[in-house]
Amino acid sequence: MIPNISTIPLIQLASGDQLFIQSYQFTGENPGKKVYLQSNLHGAEISGNAVIQDLINFLITLDKTQLTGEILLVPVCNPLGVNQRSHYFSSGRYNLYDGKDWNRIFWDYEKTGANISQFAQDNQDLEQNEIQAKYRQTILNQFHQLAKLIRSYPGVSYDNYYRYQLQNLALDADYVIDLHSSTNNALDYLYCFHSQEASANAFLLDTGILMNDYDGDAFDEAFMKPWLALERELAKLGKNIRFEIESWTVELGSGLEMNPESVQKGIRGIKNYLATKGLLSIKDFPVDFTPNHRIHLTPKDKIQRYYSPAGGMIKFYVKLGETIYKNQKLYTILSFNKIGELPQIREIFAEGDGLIFDITKNHSVNQWDYVLGVMPS
Repeated sequence: MIPNISTIPLIQLASGDQLFIQSYQFTGENPGKKVYLQSNLHGAEISGNAVIQDLINFLITLDKTQLTGEILLVPVCNPLGVNQRSHYFSSGRYNLYDGKDWNRIFWDYEKTGANISQFAQDNQDLEQNEIQAKYRQTILNQFHQLAKLIRSYPGVSYDNYYRYQLQNLALDADYVIDLHSSTNNALDYLYCFHSQEASANAFLLDTGILMNDYDGDAFDEAFMKPWLALERELAKLGKNIRFEIESWTVELGSGLEMNPESVQKGIRGIKNYLATKGLLSIKDFPVDFTPNHRIHLTPKDKIQRYYSPAGGMIKFYVKLGETIYKNQKLYTILSFNKIGELPQIREIFAEGDGLIFDITKNHSVNQWDYVLGVMPS
């Protein structure tokens, strides 16, 4: 299969240079579901680019008969963010112009004030596929109203223009996969919405975070939240259905690096997920043990996050991926002062049992800086 490659202009810099995003569209012989997959929304989180490159190379080797539906791949989806530098380090988590998190700017249909309850009442007697098609078109119609503002260049900020271009590629998809990495050193895991737990197993990862608190501003949330809202409204009317619409954020290891193990886990998990969903007909996938694989999902509000009670230098007594136990010493802080006293050592102990899934790269901390995260046992 040869992809259809499209290039979209994003921004002209003061130097006159221009930044673009580029998509790779693979279309199967038979129509079916659409998958949208992007990487590098945060500038320092680059592992997903290697995953997409491998997927492009893999899909090129397939025959059109082995793909049912469409796969749209967008690597380096935030070129402005990925090019942000401070000395040797890429940050790119925040827009330097307005301070906004690049993954907290997206358009959420539910926040437009749309009467989803009324839509559910008006369409409850339709078949599920008819409701899904009509609702999707309603969302798209509302979204494309933003194009009037986008075409008025003096009246639009870059973050609004950028989010329009990115979401325009994804809003008609059935499955959205947003590839990230941690800003810190981290394990491989995913974010999962309620009702998607069974599908989460197909990614073949060991751990994940179950979303029970979200506002719709993140890319995966803005896509999924309106569909979850419609399911709730239909359930109130006695119509309990689940749309075959899914959205994922997959975290592949640490930032500022493309860890080969994390990249391979991402590639394997995505191939397995797409084969499980019936898009890919390929050798060795889905893997035989997929039905028996169980990911451990921790509710988001149960995650234990540790912050520094003082400024200083950290010495760790635990490591990434380690299982810890209540009252175990996690780290000490060598805290200096300017009040004529000797430096002080502060010891930090575990508040409960769990797995360390995220740990700071920087061992020099200010007071209240994030240090590590624990998924409770």
